[in-house]
Amino acid sequence: MSELKRKTDSTAAPALPVPAATKSAPAGPCRTVLASEVCSSYINDLKKAISEKKKSPLLVGFLANDDPAAKKYAEWTGKTCEDAGFRFELREVQKQDLDDKLFEANNDPSVNGIMIYYPIFGGTQDAYLQNSVSIKKDVEGLCHTYRYNMYRNIRFVDEESKFKCIVPCTPLAVIKILEHIGVYNRILTEGNRLYGQTVTIINRSEVVGRPLAALLANDGAKVYSADVDGLVEFHRGDGLKLKKHEVFETKVTLEEALRASDVVITGVPSDKYKVDTALLKDGVIAVNFSTSKNFKDDIKQKASIFVPSVGKVTVAMLLRNLLRLEEYQENKIV
Repeated sequence: MSELKRKTDSTAAPALPVPAATKSAPAGPCRTVLASEVCSSYINDLKKAISEKKKSPLLVGFLANDDPAAKKYAEWTGKTCEDAGFRFELREVQKQDLDDKLFEANNDPSVNGIMIYYPIFGGTQDAYLQNSVSIKKDVEGLCHTYRYNMYRNIRFVDEESKFKCIVPCTPLAVIKILEHIGVYNRILTEGNRLYGQTVTIINRSEVVGRPLAALLANDGAKVYSADVDGLVEFHRGDGLKLKKHEVFETKVTLEEALRASDVVITGVPSDKYKVDTALLKDGVIAVNFSTSKNFKDDIKQKASIFVPSVGKVTVAMLLRNLLRLEEYQENKIV
């Protein structure tokens, strides 16, 4: 996906009087929605739940890399845990020791939740680590059981529907933001509330982009999923005839997908990549979950709602998952 260039024109008329200074373009009707606004009610609910417990849940985070984004995420996690009354331990370990340390935490009854700050090795080794986190403690929802159920649109682990599946934190954060701003139609039945919505996601990573596409498609949206290899469609067929999403090849280009989309979500880890605002429909909802800014400065002149980041909501969802797992452990559901 190459960066799109914006053309500018200028003219001069020396024989005419110098005009008054041009005013900046109006911002338009766009409203910027900050992650702090969305997560405040969740944080308040978490604080209330913790205040009623004798002992707060313990989250252990493993850091085994020097990635600045991972370190920043660890800082956010620790601060949010402290503010909400949770206990948090950041365990910095060597890569080669992580497997053993993870095994110890899985079997330590005092640990209620576990997360790993990726990337560690990359590729299949990181996938192995994701699958090694106990289903009882996987606050990130990245182990095989949770991912398998998510893609199959299975929402509970058990037949009694007491153990709800843990959903990956950043995809869940985006969903909660879309619910907050009214993209989800509450008149429709749960599971179909995105019916009629067209979404483009520019990111198809296994941690965020692909799970998010699956979740939105399972909720009824038609999703165009884009990465460097091209575009594919996630949806449940005409009239939502399918019980779960399927992935379809498409001849639609990224430009065509952007023009058709009600919601555009970006997650390209580079400031060099910018979505061309001219390709977006009037009133589009623009959401950026990358640490880089993937929308141009003029996005507010085209979008109805702009969400510049999701990080604080991601951490709130992490703690929400932690509280749920701790309650499952306490009630012997897992």
